[in-house]
Amino acid sequence: MKITRIETFVVNAQMRNWVFLKVETDQAGLYGWGEASLEWKTHAVAGAVRDFAPLAIGEDPTRIEHLYQKLYRQSFFRMGVIGMSAISGIEQACWDILGKSLGVPVYKLLGGNVRERVRMYTHLGGGEMKAVYETFDAGPLIELAQKVIEQGYTAVKVVFVPYSEPLMGAPHVKKLADLMGRLRAAVGDRIDIMVDFHGRASPAMAVSYINALEEFHPYFCEEPVPPENVAALAEVKRAVKVPIATGERLVTRHQFREIFELQACHVIQPDLCHCGGLSEAKKIAAAAETYYMGVAPHNPLGPVANAVALHFALSTPNFLIQEDMLADVPWRWEVVRQNLRTERGYWLMPDEPGLGIEVDEAAARHPYQPEVQHAEAARAPDGAVLDW
Repeated sequence: MKITRIETFVVNAQMRNWVFLKVETDQAGLYGWGEASLEWKTHAVAGAVRDFAPLAIGEDPTRIEHLYQKLYRQSFFRMGVIGMSAISGIEQACWDILGKSLGVPVYKLLGGNVRERVRMYTHLGGGEMKAVYETFDAGPLIELAQKVIEQGYTAVKVVFVPYSEPLMGAPHVKKLADLMGRLRAAVGDRIDIMVDFHGRASPAMAVSYINALEEFHPYFCEEPVPPENVAALAEVKRAVKVPIATGERLVTRHQFREIFELQACHVIQPDLCHCGGLSEAKKIAAAAETYYMGVAPHNPLGPVANAVALHFALSTPNFLIQEDMLADVPWRWEVVRQNLRTERGYWLMPDEPGLGIEVDEAAARHPYQPEVQHAEAARAPDGAVLDW
């Protein structure tokens, strides 16, 4: 079996563009789907896929580790998130091909299922950017959270940490604590709340914010500081009692290495569309397991990414919970044919071969549009740019 063609399909989904990959083979009707969506870098990722195609065409798609090594190592320049997203999509599609060729779901090829269902959580506001990233008022915060719970979720992620300078005054810390207190009172103790810092804080402010949230028992605080300085993250982890999560902006096991060595978090969050694909994510998770770290993969992306994440979660012992963004556009499930089933905030095990989804190429006609960014809101009072 040989790869004969790699094609990308860009589908605009309001808050982001999905980048689907179709890897075709020389066996009639046998092809695989992957996803390489990367916010605000759509053209760059699609271009990277075209750059990789000559290395992949002619290769056996069932030699997945061999193909990964070829794409990663023979590029010479090590890949950042753009290149690794392209590799991730190609790698996922090869797993889909392998599963289809053998007539089994991908999770069976990853060691089989270690659980029978997969717990999910989601964001507030579906696909509305400001609702997801700027829930700074208690009324909308609580209303949106209750809508999520009504859908059957038992966990919700909120993003209400202020856009922060290296030091912020007491009013900002108190407002954050007040929002969390009101939310906890509204949803009760049985709902887990993840607080996504989105890398907005310095170590000093991250510690102040997290300590103010502690009494309300966040499930974890995500990416409290920007990802470039792992020692700063470790400093925060040592200074607080709330579990710390990170990893959505890291790619390959090599970038996670320092996280593990410094034991800088409790939960890692690789994105299977960025980190290198399923095989690389399994290696990252196995390394995390030796440090007793849980895995809660990042995934606010499209329906192919959801299917990939499901197979990873079913087969990964230290998996905790899976992010989704299922309410981003009302036609999400029109662009793929699938039989994925949910029940009270859980995905159930699929039994279809491969990843269990097929992109409907005719329905996936939502042409590229520039993605909306609210980065302009991330400014200090004096106009300086802050992390958003």
